[in-house]
Amino acid sequence: MSAWLADNLVLMVAGFIHLSGVVSALHAAVRTRTAQGAVAWSISLVTFPYLALPLYWVFGRGKFHGYVAARRSGDLHIHDIAAALQQRVEHGHRAPLPASAVAQRVFERLAGMPFSHGNALEVLKNGEAAFGAMFAAIDSARSYLLIQVYILRDDDLGRDLKTRLMRRAGEGLRVHLLYDEIGSHDLPRAFVRDLRAAGVEVRPFGTTQGPVNRFQLNFRNHRKILIADGHVAFVGGLNFGDEYLGRDAAMGAWRDTHLRAEGPVVQAIQLAFVEDWFWAARAVPELNWMPQTAPGGRYRVLALPTGPADMRDSCELFILEALRSARRRVWIASPYFVPDEQVVSALELARLRGVEIRILLPQRADRMLVQMASFGYYPMAERTGIEIFRYQPGFLHQKVLLVDDDLAALGTANLDNRSFRLNFELSLVVWDEDFAGEVEAMLCADFALSRKVAPGELDEQSFWFRFGVSLSRLLGPVL
Repeated sequence: MSAWLADNLVLMVAGFIHLSGVVSALHAAVRTRTAQGAVAWSISLVTFPYLALPLYWVFGRGKFHGYVAARRSGDLHIHDIAAALQQRVEHGHRAPLPASAVAQRVFERLAGMPFSHGNALEVLKNGEAAFGAMFAAIDSARSYLLIQVYILRDDDLGRDLKTRLMRRAGEGLRVHLLYDEIGSHDLPRAFVRDLRAAGVEVRPFGTTQGPVNRFQLNFRNHRKILIADGHVAFVGGLNFGDEYLGRDAAMGAWRDTHLRAEGPVVQAIQLAFVEDWFWAARAVPELNWMPQTAPGGRYRVLALPTGPADMRDSCELFILEALRSARRRVWIASPYFVPDEQVVSALELARLRGVEIRILLPQRADRMLVQMASFGYYPMAERTGIEIFRYQPGFLHQKVLLVDDDLAALGTANLDNRSFRLNFELSLVVWDEDFAGEVEAMLCADFALSRKVAPGELDEQSFWFRFGVSLSRLLGPVL
């Protein structure tokens, strides 16, 4: 190496890093989905490129590249399935919409599928009820099983699932298991090898699949789905790990909610699974695509899959339209509360219209930064009269929305930027007064076990706590 090169190598490397920071800042300004995110990334990349560059290329992008293109490469098959399913629901199972159902029409356009009637639903509160029902569906399936999970652990519950799936595959059942490799980062390879050796089709979702996504850890498949034979489906907040049964002493009792569904909505849920499976496996399994009215089914239900491959921010738009349409009340239960300015404004406007707004959050935290960020919304709540509650007995992980007396949504989406823009999520939107009443009773029981946040609570904390809250809110777009 020449003396000149040796003397100037550090300057050349520094210059390259700063130039890369400027180029990345321009990329962020054009590609970041929100103005706040674009400004934050651009300033960071120009000012602190040594730290911001690797963070941006791992966490900063707002578009999941390749998913739509991959789906379209086999799209003639998937498109035909989706088009045929939409026609079957339209002509045989569509829930009629009155002229006043403006919000419901918006939800249908976001989902690309109509509300269907003739569905049966069962609310499964907490792990024992949910896993008992799911294991019963696994044991009684006759043709195939589809399982999609964000977190899969090699613990007692995970091994119970593994044993059942291996046994059913050995009995000739077709079993497809899709897991997120980031959420399931500690899953041993031997666990997956055993499943495959037994005949289970197992795939990681493949967030880093493709050259453009190679170092991208920001997008995750957060959906939790189980489908048996195209007749029964489960969606909700529960993954397969012992903590979801309350076996983690640090978290205490685990409060969660899952839904068991039968009826035409099952095929719509199945379509979301197939699109994810195609991204992971480049194959479309042979499945039952004939929607059927459930025995005694009477609920109008819409399956709303959302994610970073959508043309629009469908998850956030659903929340915004639900808040806009509210006339009497909005009750929200979420483990994570880090909304952006649009949702904050919609909450404030709803409250100014006289809508009662209650937000139920956990007292205990499994992600400290997210927990800290949620304290930053206390002043907004105090200003407008929004009520915030902290659930006391253990960790609250359910994702529930109740609007007025006839609309409820349960699923996998949290009230944060990650669910709005970065994660693949799935919610079941139920338009029915009786079901909304059941959700109301469930949430009232949760509120009774919660502490209402008093005015001035944040002000009573130490300076360093409040400083940490402010810093955590700045990280909201990637929390």
